[in-house]
Amino acid sequence: MNDQQGSQRISSGVIAAVSAAVVAVGGGVAWLASNQSPTPTTPSQTITQPNNQPSTTQPEQEQTPNVYWLKPRGESVDLVPQPIQIAATQPDQVLEKAFQALLAGPTEGTDSTTIPQETKLLGVKTENDEVRVNLSGDFTTGGGTTSMIARIGQVVYTATTINPKAKVYIDVEGEQLDVLGGEGVELQQPLTRESFEENYPL
Repeated sequence: MNDQQGSQRISSGVIAAVSAAVVAVGGGVAWLASNQSPTPTTPSQTITQPNNQPSTTQPEQEQTPNVYWLKPRGESVDLVPQPIQIAATQPDQVLEKAFQALLAGPTEGTDSTTIPQETKLLGVKTENDEVRVNLSGDFTTGGGTTSMIARIGQVVYTATTINPKAKVYIDVEGEQLDVLGGEGVELQQPLTRESFEENYPL
């Protein structure tokens, strides 16, 4: 009889312990479930921000700067513009591509250039109302006074195609150009369209 009562007590104790464990586990699961919220969806996952798009995905706007060639007119020479289409928006990029076209030479049969064919563009930079153009040493070779003045005019006018009032500095191999060629054409830098027409008539 005592044995039966003992076994009954053990059975009751085991059942109580198991029940308590079940309640505890169930409560823990319920607590975890109530405190675990779904992962929030951030705006970057659902909203595309146009301002955050890489610039390479946006089509570049075309600009139409002018490059300047030479055309004889009687005893003188005229600087004549040729518009070109350029896919760029930043002033430095526009001028860089314009000068690349200038140094490649004219495409129109009646236009000419006195810039030596080997001349390379080493850099172009715009800042406020100033443009600095850096050319290779080939720019200073060949030609007489008229040729030298004409090529300076081509550079000045092409450099000011975006801002006709800009001041232009011409460098050769990174050094400011003060005297051009064996004829000794002195440059009063900075140059503008106005100062070129006044001091260097073609």
